[in-house]
Amino acid sequence: MKDPTVIFRALADPTRRQILKALKEKDLRAGEIVDMFTISAPSVSRHLSILKAAELVGERREGNSIIYRLHVEQLAVCLSEFISTVCPMEILDRQRKRKKP
Repeated sequence: MKDPTVIFRALADPTRRQILKALKEKDLRAGEIVDMFTISAPSVSRHLSILKAAELVGERREGNSIIYRLHVEQLAVCLSEFISTVCPMEILDRQRKRKKP
């Protein structure tokens, strides 16, 4: 699994979260993603690069188009591991296990 800090940094930006939300509905061409925002195409491309580096999205080529898709498994695994690390019940269980002789 990718380093969780890379994933959480990718999730920290509202534009990237909007991209992920849109990709949750369906795979999108790069141009369709650009059209969703008032920022420049290179800025959107940079956001997509960060999401790819975090392995939250993947891409494939179709002719001259690049199609992006959400990698829900990566996000689910990361969030699950994070929750199990910080969840109060999980912490209590670990503390109990350490105290047992």
